[in-house]
Amino acid sequence: MIAALGAAPVLASEGEADSSETDAEAAMDTEAGPVAVSAPSAQPAMPPAAAPPFSFSKPVYDETWATIGLGVGMVPSYAGSNDYIAFPLPLIVGRVGGIGISPNGPGFVLDVNSPPPAMGPRKGARVAFGPAFRFRNDRNNRISDEVVARAGKLDAALEVGGNVAVTFPNVFKTFDQLGFGVQARWDVLGAHSGMIVEPQITYRAPVGRSFALQVQASAEFVDDSFADYYFTVNPAQALATGLPQFRADGGLNRMGTVAILTYDLDGKPLSGGWAITGVGGYSRLIGDSSDTPYTALRGDSDQFIIGLGLAYTF
Repeated sequence: MIAALGAAPVLASEGEADSSETDAEAAMDTEAGPVAVSAPSAQPAMPPAAAPPFSFSKPVYDETWATIGLGVGMVPSYAGSNDYIAFPLPLIVGRVGGIGISPNGPGFVLDVNSPPPAMGPRKGARVAFGPAFRFRNDRNNRISDEVVARAGKLDAALEVGGNVAVTFPNVFKTFDQLGFGVQARWDVLGAHSGMIVEPQITYRAPVGRSFALQVQASAEFVDDSFADYYFTVNPAQALATGLPQFRADGGLNRMGTVAILTYDLDGKPLSGGWAITGVGGYSRLIGDSSDTPYTALRGDSDQFIIGLGLAYTF
């Protein structure tokens, strides 16, 4: 959704698993009935062992898997707006041909160093890297504030760059992951023609058998081209809107956090199927993105997002 989800479920760790844990999982995953053993002739036959009170389905997370979903969220009308609009939230996560796929806001990230999931706790840190893509349509349409709308629509941007992250397993509990990463992206459509750098800290962990939680904190640094395109009020825009002129420069643009909670509907997260995902986030505009009249006079530096979606894993 908004924030980058991992390219594998938290219960299906990527990388080499501890052999004892894996052997235990394999023993529990055996679906065959009890094996009959002939008793000595001098002893009475023993009754068959009772079937275990639980069973494990074959995990869906193997060399190739995908989660596809769709939701709806409430997001600011534009960066700095205090008006909120409904917005579709598509979701795609998976691993195809050895390449991991994760959402990246309105976009996605590829992990070219994605190992197949292992059914046990992963050992050692892992480095993920690959290209990153994000679509940005800020003030391109659906501008709720009529004054800001008179400043004119902006072109949509497609940002392309790279992502690198290192994750550490079993930090606070078994199967959790703590990751540190950074993205750098550049607009390739000539809209803002600028650069964005985003450092991120991500924590993922299972919560019971049916829930998985991901929390991410991030910051966003932008260059002068980005800031000028989205936050400057030039003389023509000042005349059209009645807002004071303002010249924006780059720097720290925003800081925020987002939480994603997933609930597996059948209580068997490793078997795939349907799940409900909720997302909630807060960010604070900083510097010229907060000081621009589009925010200071017509909007709010505090930005929120909330959403709910349905996804299917196969």
